[in-house]
Amino acid sequence: KKDGELYWCLEAISPLKNEAGEVTHFVAITEDISARKQTEQTIRHLAFHDVLTGLPNRRLFRDRLNQAVTAGQRNKTGFALMLLDLDYFKAVNDTLGHDAGDALLTIVATRLGERIRSVDTLARMGGDEFALLASDTSRPEDVAALAAALQNALRAPITIQDRELYLSASIGITLYPDDSDDVDSLIKNADIALYRAKDLGRDNYQFFTEDMNSAIVERVNLANSLRRATERGEFILHYQPQVELASGEIGGVEALIRWRHPELGMVSPTQFIPLAEETGIIVSIGEWVLSTACRQARDWELAGVPVRVAVNLSARQFRQGDLAEKIGAILRETDLSPRLIEVELTEGILMEDTEQTSATLDTLHRMGVQISIDDFGTGYSSLSYLKRLPIDILKIDQSFVRDIHTDPDDRSIVTAVIALAHSMHMKVVAEGVETAEQLAFLREQECDTIQGYLFSRPVPPEGILSLLRSRTRLTS
Repeated sequence: KKDGELYWCLEAISPLKNEAGEVTHFVAITEDISARKQTEQTIRHLAFHDVLTGLPNRRLFRDRLNQAVTAGQRNKTGFALMLLDLDYFKAVNDTLGHDAGDALLTIVATRLGERIRSVDTLARMGGDEFALLASDTSRPEDVAALAAALQNALRAPITIQDRELYLSASIGITLYPDDSDDVDSLIKNADIALYRAKDLGRDNYQFFTEDMNSAIVERVNLANSLRRATERGEFILHYQPQVELASGEIGGVEALIRWRHPELGMVSPTQFIPLAEETGIIVSIGEWVLSTACRQARDWELAGVPVRVAVNLSARQFRQGDLAEKIGAILRETDLSPRLIEVELTEGILMEDTEQTSATLDTLHRMGVQISIDDFGTGYSSLSYLKRLPIDILKIDQSFVRDIHTDPDDRSIVTAVIALAHSMHMKVVAEGVETAEQLAFLREQECDTIQGYLFSRPVPPEGILSLLRSRTRLTS
């Protein structure tokens, strides 16, 4: 332009000829297309960069990763790939809103960017997950130092909406070419290591190992088997008696699921229940447990030995919203009296959605279903739900019962829970009772019911029927 500014132009040039057909002049028509070029550049940038943070996106990062692999093969150099995930970021969105979450992600991107070199590539992969390609860095000690520096950068408090927030991050690390020389495998490896970091309590970094890969493969296979276990009839229920201390007789039983895998044998609930929760399969499993336990309770009732059956409910089951209706339908289908069924909830479930929780529990209470709190004392410290919700029974966790004859703190906790429950007209069940000393203390404190190996391990339905018919009593 006349002022010296450069600009993009689209120019069409046409020749002018005389009568002899000779070109004598050229006519040029010029159009300023700077705005169009700027738009094209913006579109290209948006295609390869994250709108919020301005960092490379997943697409561009993968391209940089491909280039790094090619350069590594040519120059015989290594690099590190890190996947970084913010811990409990969802809580920020849920409590402060998505605008606050976006502001937080922008600050995180800036802090991480300040800790890396110009030759490295930091990207936002989506949500609260970031990726880092640390070029020419393959010594584990150097990579570990960088990971620690990134975590430290995020630990300084961040002020959002006049609130001081504290962050932590989990990091999964894989090394090229030690772990793999393939882009897809490197990303998978880093993701596996990230999962391991979260599984170990978050706020740490983990290097990928083949053992992790084997564990993930085993977990995936187990999840696939778990999806088919119900239809294949691989689940069974065992029942553990709950003995009333006043009479020494069985007052109820707790239904405990067991998985009889066709190849692995009996799979521990501690192994498959968390997996079922994580994958959502727990909902269908929970419905099967409820239905099976109710049918079994009805069979015992018809056999002339009615006994209350307690069934654990998962958080996912409780969130379904129609839980009370489903339980009502199962009771009608099995023709079981509601007084013979008890639902066990954890403290965490009661704190998630007070309005829905209260409505569901009120409906169950009106139906005549007993409601108990499992593992009482191990969850939330707020006890306000005890006066707001229709709770019938508190179950003292076995972690408090285990050492009551040697640990004064455990004795104090158990004594306080029993006194609290009785003052609010609730019954108390002590779990994990295994010794005569534990039993003696619980009798002294007037605990209502015990459950544990001292009386009986969990047994199949026929074992419970035998105990009920013989009127086996607690004598120790």
